[in-house]
Amino acid sequence: MNYYSAVMICVMLSLILLCVLVHENERLGKRDKAIYYLTYALIGVSALSEWISIFISGNIEINSIFLRIAKCCDYVFTPMSGVAIVMQMSSRNVITKILYGVIGFNTLFQLTSFFTGWMTVIRSDNTYSHGSLYGLYMAMYLVIVFLVIIQFGIYGRHFRKQNRLSLYLILLLILLGIALQEVFGGGIRTSYMALTLGAAFLFIHTNEFSQQKSDERIEQQKVLITTDALTGLMSRYAYSMALNNFNNEMPKDMVAFSIDINGLKEVNDNLGHDAGDELIQGASSCIEKFFPGCAYRTGGDEFVALSRMNRKQAETITESLNKCVKAWHGNKVESMHLAIGFALAEENKDANCEELVIIADKMMYEAKSRYYKESGIDRRRR
Repeated sequence: MNYYSAVMICVMLSLILLCVLVHENERLGKRDKAIYYLTYALIGVSALSEWISIFISGNIEINSIFLRIAKCCDYVFTPMSGVAIVMQMSSRNVITKILYGVIGFNTLFQLTSFFTGWMTVIRSDNTYSHGSLYGLYMAMYLVIVFLVIIQFGIYGRHFRKQNRLSLYLILLLILLGIALQEVFGGGIRTSYMALTLGAAFLFIHTNEFSQQKSDERIEQQKVLITTDALTGLMSRYAYSMALNNFNNEMPKDMVAFSIDINGLKEVNDNLGHDAGDELIQGASSCIEKFFPGCAYRTGGDEFVALSRMNRKQAETITESLNKCVKAWHGNKVESMHLAIGFALAEENKDANCEELVIIADKMMYEAKSRYYKESGIDRRRR
């Protein structure tokens, strides 16, 4: 009895600790917290009911009504504990409806048995034995266990394969603890210890999964805000973050490229914005080819690339980019022209990254002016 009492103390303290952890978890909503509290309360009441029934069994100085109450609570709340664990999985389906139905029937059956002695027979020495309909209770108990196993399987489908093993091991732990007590009985009292451990591990597993999902959502949102929807290049927001990072510490071989599409306004005005979008996407595909992962769309027809190279490499890339642009042909637009300027950190040692981009802008506008002058196009129509 002393050993079992020590186990009970550990179980109750563990349940209290779980309640504190739930209370401190700010990610859980009120409904989720209520379900966790209910689960731990049911396990606690069930465990106490069994412990009390064993403690007072055979003690003739205690009224037998208390033993009958303790056993009734044990038989009512123990199956509820299993269903409460299922409720933590937030799966609402036909299985849960059947579980609620079985629990409701068992509760009515136990309340009736309290007066009829169908479940528990109290002897004259204040000990108890199973009643004539105890087999019906065990049948309902096994049905509940079977349905809980099915529900665990359904719930496991929400996880990646590598996350399912721990979930199924939690179920195995609970089932093993119950089986040890039911098969061997006597001094083997492992059901509620296994239920408590299972509830604790399920709490950890669920929160870990929730954190993974939260991290995935954050990563998806990060991709959305750092990726330009039209072109697939890095967005202006990503460009601002890059500027902040490089302003604090810029590599000595940093080169800033400023790139602008020539004649986009004319294309939009004469051929429509679909044609303009095609032009922007065409320019982006060429830019991404030579500046993978470091090119940003900073405006309608404006792009910036931040890369590390020397002057010779910058000149080679500029030449290659112009060749790519010259070879491009769209469905709505026949040709494309880019104005490209670049500035090297090693040639502008006092400039930070933002100032380096400004210098590259000036070079780009000089290239744009030369293009319009050589092509004889009125620059106001660009």
